[in-house]
Amino acid sequence: MNKKIILIDLDGVLNDYTGNFNQDFIPPAKDGAKNFLLELSQEYTIKIFTTRNKLLTAKWLIENNLDKFVEDITNVKEISWLYIDDRGINFDGNFIKLKNKINKIKPYYKK
Repeated sequence: MNKKIILIDLDGVLNDYTGNFNQDFIPPAKDGAKNFLLELSQEYTIKIFTTRNKLLTAKWLIENNLDKFVEDITNVKEISWLYIDDRGINFDGNFIKLKNKINKIKPYYKK
């Protein structure tokens, strides 16, 4: 079966990132992240998007028992069926509304 790819951002989606970037430390996994990935991986191919070091990210996935749900780690927003990101905006066909959303966007942890 050919599963559709979902690209999930690491910081702010799967972990408790609050905007204080440390290249040597990835914050703890969010409550519910494991079940979320478990359920999604049943129907979709999961890839993690991050600008972090790939080896550090792989270690973090293993330490949090999330590695078995993830096919790959990438720093390229590749062609996917869906992107999940804490700074994402959905385009609904209206450019005026889109510009307003862009001007007002904040990650959930800054609201």
